[in-house]
Formats: sequence, structure tokens, C-alpha cells
Amino acid sequence: MNPKIPIILDGDPGHDDAIAWMLAKASPQLEIRACTSVCGNQTIEKTSYNARRVMTLLGIDAPFAMGRSNPLVGQPMVAPTVHGESGLDGPALPEPKIEPQPISAVELIARTLTESTEPVTLVPTGPLTNIGALLLLYPELKRKIAGISLMGGGVAHGNWTPAAEFNILVDPEAADVVFKSGLPITMAGLDVTNKALVFPEDFERIRALNNPVAAVVAEWLDFFYGFHRSLGYPGAPVHDAVAVAALVRPEILTIKEYYVQIETKGEFCRGATVADHWGFTGKAPNARVILGINREGFIDLLAEAAAWYGREEA
Repeated sequence: MNPKIPIILDGDPGHDDAIAWMLAKASPQLEIRACTSVCGNQTIEKTSYNARRVMTLLGIDAPFAMGRSNPLVGQPMVAPTVHGESGLDGPALPEPKIEPQPISAVELIARTLTESTEPVTLVPTGPLTNIGALLLLYPELKRKIAGISLMGGGVAHGNWTPAAEFNILVDPEAADVVFKSGLPITMAGLDVTNKALVFPEDFERIRALNNPVAAVVAEWLDFFYGFHRSLGYPGAPVHDAVAVAALVRPEILTIKEYYVQIETKGEFCRGATVADHWGFTGKAPNARVILGINREGFIDLLAEAAAWYGREEA
């Protein structure tokens, strides 16, 4: 049996972050060593509260720490139109049983890496503030990072501006540090995540599993679809779960390597992830960019994960 992949979950829950964490906890291939929050979908206070509630719901027994209240540069940017005023509107969730560590998210990630006997994979599904800060403050720990599987960007288009995806736009400077780090990066951007659609009939498949976690996941999907339906989507694009799927079910994905740069300035393109499709820069690829997904395989993966919580209770 292959050893489990040690991971650190870093996010701004967020409906799709929460579903990504649900998938990670249920996966027999992964071992969650720590969880950290970042400001993004909502303020750091709200995303931290949501993260702790999600951990409690899912039974994630790992240390947790809060990220900083601002991006590395600039002011926070939140998305209440997508995720609601709480950042995770919809079903009632348990009050958190996990207390934050008395250290910052970056310090917890650094401690976890330092204490690990093997390299750890980082799974950031929000802005890259914590990961960028880690690389700036603890460059010697790069050798303890096996890779980064992130949700962010899009080599074809954005979703918050014509050029930029939300997670990268919130903190382009942090993303720039990450993409220049030389670490192995797998990028689940809008190119694939807009294809990772969960249709209303899939919500019902998950709801029919009839366990408390599956019921909450179905309600998260109900809420998340409300916003996307107004834009003409036929289902809910569960963006962040693709970053986890890349670790546990890579065979359902289509991946191409590119050299990707982050636009940190620009009147129209700040936050854009600019891929060198034709080799103009002459630079070696720095990211494995996911471009396609077997949607049915993705739905099976989510349903299997949601069903796991029922077996656990039994």
C-alpha cells in the first residue's frame, strides 16, 4: 500500500473550498497535517470561523491557524455575491470545536514543514497570501515542500475581470512569488474548473446518500448554484475541489505544461495568469496547467467522498 500524501489545506471557505476539504478528508491517499485560513471570499475573521466549522463538521483533527487580514499588497477583496455575507451561506453548521493556534498561518505551515520527516504538498484554494509569505519568510523550507496543487488563475480568461481570476487578483504579488519559486506547481484554473460542473441531478445523488455531511454538501451546492445559475451556468462549478482531485484522481484530468507569469501591474490585466503557449519566452514550463476534466469521473469522486462519511458513522 502506498504511503499517504501529507498535505496542508489553505483556503478561504467558501462553498467550493469546503467541498474540496470534504474530498481531502475522505481520501485514503491523503493525510491532512494542518489547515490555515486566508482572506479572500470573505474577511479573515469570517473565513477562519468558516474553516473551523467545516473542520468540525468533517472531523478534521489537525491544528488550525489564521492568516493575515490583508493581502501582501493592497486591501482585501471579498465576494459576498457568490458566497453570501457569511462567506459560507446556506445550511447550518456546527459551532467550531477547533481552537486556533496562538501563531499565524504562515508560522503553522512553517512548523508543520519543519517537523515533517518527508516533503509536504500544499493545497491552497484561496488567494496565495500565506504561501507567498511563507516562501519570502522561510526560503530554507522550500526543500520540505513536495509541490503546490492550487486553485487559481486561468490561461484563457478571468472571472472577476476579463483577464483575472478572483484568487490571483486578490493577491497578485503573492502569486508572483509562488510561480517564480521553482517549486512543482499544479494549477487548477478556470480553464478546467468551469468544466467541473455539478448539475442539479448530481446534487440529488449526493443528497440521497442520507448522511449528515452529504446533506450539507448538497445544500452548499444548492446555494452555490444560485449565483452561477444567474450567469447561465447549467450547474455549480466546484472550482477548488479540482486542486484535490489532481492529487487523488489525476487520470480524469488533461494537463499541459506552460511557463506561467503573473501580471502584477497593468490597467486591464492585473492578476492575469499569462501562459506562454508558443514558447516566446524561451523559458522552461513552471506549472502543470489543468485544461480538461472527465466530468462524470469528477462527480463519482465527489459522491464517493460524501458517501465515506456515512460509512464512518456506521
